[in-house]
Amino acid sequence: MDPGELPTVIVLASGRGERFVASGGAGSKLQAMLAGRPVLEWTLDAVRASGLPFHVEAAGHPGMGDSIAAAVRATREAAGWLVLPGDLPLVRAGTLRAVARALREEGAEVVVPVYQGQRGHPVAFARSCGEALAALSGPQGAASVVKARRLRELPVEDDGVVVDIDTVEALRDAQRRLRVRGAAGPGGAPPA
Repeated sequence: MDPGELPTVIVLASGRGERFVASGGAGSKLQAMLAGRPVLEWTLDAVRASGLPFHVEAAGHPGMGDSIAAAVRATREAAGWLVLPGDLPLVRAGTLRAVARALREEGAEVVVPVYQGQRGHPVAFARSCGEALAALSGPQGAASVVKARRLRELPVEDDGVVVDIDTVEALRDAQRRLRVRGAAGPGGAPPA
């Protein structure tokens, strides 16, 4: 892929994590320790290993829609966007690249990875979605944009697209999954 045609990964890192705290967690779920490192660092390892440009949106926004809008406005010249919540520490770099490729090659406006029938993240948006994304607000994220555009579901063999850290139990589950994967590289899995 030509570097000028690569979509930008938007890492959403400004959520309040209320469900995590309500489940017994202390502080930010993105700073919760997973195998000795903060959850967000695992996510960023995969993003860096993907080779895709990225933007971390960490300002305190009232809702996911507001965070996405701010990040898109900050990266207006991007060829498209992959929206990745920062609490997906098991996502693989190769999956990020596959979603980016599908967005470019298939002519879809939105690409959603699907693992065993379950939709996950990152959700990719073509450049043509930029204006709608930049106008988002509220807690619903980009669901309205997904519904209004040509969607392609991309089957993937990466459970990391659906493993988010919303509760203390989810953090324990991610720890178990890392042990199963083994520590083969950044994020407990090979970056490819």
